[in-house]
Amino acid sequence: MLATIKTKSKEVTEKLQEASEKKIEINDKREIFRPVAARGAVLYFCIVEMTLVQWMYNTSLSQFIGLFEWSILNSKKDQLPKIRVENIVSCLTMKVYRYINRGLFERDKVMFKLLMATKILIKDGKLTNGDVGLLLKAGGGIDDRTKPFSWMEQKQWLNLKALSKHKFANEHTFFFKELPDKINRSEQLWKKWIDENEPENTPVPDYEEKISADQNIGHFIHLCLVRAMREDRTVLASNQFVREVLGDEYVQPVTDQISDIFEESRAHLPVLYLLSAGADPTGPIDEFAKKKKQFPKIG
Repeated sequence: MLATIKTKSKEVTEKLQEASEKKIEINDKREIFRPVAARGAVLYFCIVEMTLVQWMYNTSLSQFIGLFEWSILNSKKDQLPKIRVENIVSCLTMKVYRYINRGLFERDKVMFKLLMATKILIKDGKLTNGDVGLLLKAGGGIDDRTKPFSWMEQKQWLNLKALSKHKFANEHTFFFKELPDKINRSEQLWKKWIDENEPENTPVPDYEEKISADQNIGHFIHLCLVRAMREDRTVLASNQFVREVLGDEYVQPVTDQISDIFEESRAHLPVLYLLSAGADPTGPIDEFAKKKKQFPKIG
């Protein structure tokens, strides 16, 4: 019996050692997929924050988990874990965007994309909440009545001062610290840029090379400048920023086919249409019903 116990004890010890090694291996493999969970968290809280804009945008956690699981199952497979993770993250981001975009008012769609892009950069450590605060508030918290340029509006001057005092994330520090002096030295050049019809597509005096060379947040810095000096072009500049961060497909017109919406619906997940004046989806729905040979009961 002692010999048997000794043998069993040795077997148990070996299995415990093997289990310990397997645990380490599983944890290492699980860490590879952590970026998927991180992106999921970022996207979910973007959705939650949109409820502050309009209560109707409420989306339950179970709905989001459904999108999360769908992205894992339907994203492109790959034997390399790194590529597989990139595929899931890309698929999840697009799936959430298309799903939420479908239920947003037109005026709020750019806001949601901008929120996604900035939150992703914050998670990656390329932006801080202070940087985003500068984009939103600009010179709203500054009181400075020493505007030296007669052609510049007071609001533009306050925005300019806010830019010059802001310390951007990482090594960018006070990127626009010398901006007032540069405008003073090249006043006509800057006035021409500010008066351009499309300043977001025009080279920035004194800063163009420096902004273009920055692959991390150069596009965000450019957006802040356009927002400060030409607030009326902020939406267009925001779309350019979204294109740089997320890709062209996020700024192209979106058309959701009834067939795609039908595939996502279930008996307990009906489709709800919120129609604007003159909109009528009856025709496409009837046509799709004929193709599926499933005709709705009326009355």
